[in-house]
Amino acid sequence: MSLFTPFLILLAIIRTPLFVVIAASAMLGFHAEEVDLSVIAIEIYRLAEMPVLLAIPLFTFAGYLLGESQASQRLVNLTRSVLGWLPGGLAIVTIVACALFTAFTGASGVTIVALGALLYPALKEAGYGENFNLGLLTSSGSLGLLFAPALPLILYGVVAQQMDLDQPVSIDQLFIAGILPGLLMLLLLSVYSMIQPRSAEYKNTGNHPPAWQSIKEARWELPLPLLVLGGIYSGYFAISEAAAVTALYVLIVEVFIIREISLRQLPEIIRQSMIMVGGIMIILGVSLASTNYLIDTEVPGRLFDFIREHIDDRLTFLILLNIFLLLLGMMLDIFSALVIIVPIILPIAVGYGIHPLHLGIIFLANMQLGYFTPPVGMNLFIASYRFEKPVMTLYKATIPFFLILLVAVLVITYWPWLSLALIQ
Repeated sequence: MSLFTPFLILLAIIRTPLFVVIAASAMLGFHAEEVDLSVIAIEIYRLAEMPVLLAIPLFTFAGYLLGESQASQRLVNLTRSVLGWLPGGLAIVTIVACALFTAFTGASGVTIVALGALLYPALKEAGYGENFNLGLLTSSGSLGLLFAPALPLILYGVVAQQMDLDQPVSIDQLFIAGILPGLLMLLLLSVYSMIQPRSAEYKNTGNHPPAWQSIKEARWELPLPLLVLGGIYSGYFAISEAAAVTALYVLIVEVFIIREISLRQLPEIIRQSMIMVGGIMIILGVSLASTNYLIDTEVPGRLFDFIREHIDDRLTFLILLNIFLLLLGMMLDIFSALVIIVPIILPIAVGYGIHPLHLGIIFLANMQLGYFTPPVGMNLFIASYRFEKPVMTLYKATIPFFLILLVAVLVITYWPWLSLALIQ
């Protein structure tokens, strides 16, 4: 396989689609081992035998519908009415609204684009500094990846379930494991927001709608968390069933009840959402084949033995893992990173006594931070485009938020109880 490595690197350099690079690596690997290449088609076909994968297109479709509607405006109004009285209330509204929106849409860039237009002028009007506003919106854009029903949580569970692990990984347990770590991140950012100074010209005009009016306006979206989380945790719905109910509910509400999305718009929304799903699925399919090759050739075991020779303790391994995942989060989108890297590091981490659920939360927390880590975090460039600011300005603005969330990531990494307490 090492003979083909320069060829694969060349493919990546010339920006060959990721699934082609992964498929090529699997094909070349199996060919070198004299294994019939039909095994790749068999691995891709296995996608059809995973009932949980139905949740991905259904949740994605529901998220796109919410993104195209005025749900984001109603969410901001609701959180502002409920939390606006707190010191730093509007900043906390921003944090909570971005986390909830990202959890349901699964795309942090969409959060910056959709909510940035609402919240950036409001934060400026409320007297917060320019750097604080830019840093808060850019960093909050990736919050929510640890909360159900975020697609990365589901995808990590799907990938982990394909590994031969002694400790099973269920997606509903992943949903629970992300609650406390996610709340820790929100709490630390909220505390920082509460101590932010505001300009002397600021006056609390109280121009946001009263709570009862905001609740009335958002009455159709309010049942969504209860529908998803309550249905799953009560045992009434499986993950795929909850996704189907969510997609049907959002479709009926946004198209037929509120009527913010017309039937004419629906085909284009379906097309756009399924383009994203198709990209995820084809990468996942060829990655399953690549993973099978890695397992057959005992690559994770050999990597573990090599690492064991140089790293004796679990603490050092976790430090290096954090550094690696932060760098990974800057260079790869989260879906690609999940299907490529998790099959490699999961068996190694388990060998160091790290619970697979805890590793999943560590992985996603680091990737969440990597989204806005200089110099190439994706959200930095999305925010630069959205707010028409130089990227260097965004670098400077996000530094305090990066340091705060880095503290949260380290706590999540080195205190397993936070991820595992609710599932024990």
